[in-house]
Amino acid sequence: MYYKAYGIIETLAPLHVGASAGEETGNLNLIFCDQFTRTGIIPGSSIRGRFRADMRNGDNKGHVNKWYGSEAGNEQTTEALVKFEYASLVWLPVFCPGQPVVWISCPRLLARYKAIVGIRAEIPPPYCAARSLRARQIDTQGQNRRKILFFNLGFLEIEHESSLQEWIPPGTNLAEGSLVVVGDNDIALLHDMALYRQSRVKLADSEKKVEGGAFFNVEAIPEGSVFVFPIAIKEKGWEPFIDTNTCEMYFGGLESVGFGRCKVTLGGEYYNGMA
Repeated sequence: MYYKAYGIIETLAPLHVGASAGEETGNLNLIFCDQFTRTGIIPGSSIRGRFRADMRNGDNKGHVNKWYGSEAGNEQTTEALVKFEYASLVWLPVFCPGQPVVWISCPRLLARYKAIVGIRAEIPPPYCAARSLRARQIDTQGQNRRKILFFNLGFLEIEHESSLQEWIPPGTNLAEGSLVVVGDNDIALLHDMALYRQSRVKLADSEKKVEGGAFFNVEAIPEGSVFVFPIAIKEKGWEPFIDTNTCEMYFGGLESVGFGRCKVTLGGEYYNGMA
């Protein structure tokens, strides 16, 4: 039997988890994406590695091998008592020219969030937003006025209005009036449009010029994105943070050049005393 918990990750800086930029040989360094929605993910191994490293080197030093298992190469390998699954997007910020930034999701991503967190609300239909969404009003030939959002690649009409308050993950400060649910078929294109992209070079060691072939592009999940991941814990007593359920952590590569800073909030039955 495992105790259930979950983690909410809110990016405080662009986040790159994917192809390595270490070689800098002119490649486009892509992020890891879910195979169905084509949206960014954080592998469970990356999450586990960060929790393990922080427990090994931080103020909250503990029994690293007990909770995360003995590393390969030890005389005896052991099973980890804490297991992490990959983190999937819940909400992604998207720029709308001339309008406020909105956070988008889709029914498939919200279905995974619902299963992990255990909320009872019905999954909102596609093209749904709260009544408080600030968007352009349009007339539809004498029928009710409807709202329309302008993205870089086209218009999106809001077809349904519903409360989305229950879909705001704990530990975040998202405004209900900034949330929009789009269709599963649209999320990949909108996600691609919203990614943070940057061209970078590596300078030569001895002079201030670009080293031959050291031009590369990198993409990242933008600041303000929200992820969720499930945790299974085999024993009571796992406390990765000190006297709190929220902590800043770094994930992925490029953290030395300003990427990867995130706020992690832990919750679920394990923390609510319901297990």
